Amino acid sequence: MGWEDDAPDGFVMHMGWFADDGFHAADVWETEDHFTRFIADRVAPVVKGELGITTEPQVTFAPLYRRFIAPDASSAA
Repeated sequence: MGWEDDAPDGFVMHMGWFADDGFHAADVWETEDHFTRFIADRVAPVVKGELGITTEPQVTFAPLYRRFIAPDASSAA
């Protein structure tokens, strides 16, 4: 996705993990519109065009209640 070198407008944080039922991700964006534009402009062309994936991910939105990042936390995995 190029998060580190070219963070999309409105992007705050991304977490991703694999579980028995597949890949999961949780993102924090300034607005739902920022996320929607990122998917349309940067993700969909690669996923649908180059990779040929036709299934749609299950996406849900929820308002962020509070965000806390520990002072010594690294932005890298």
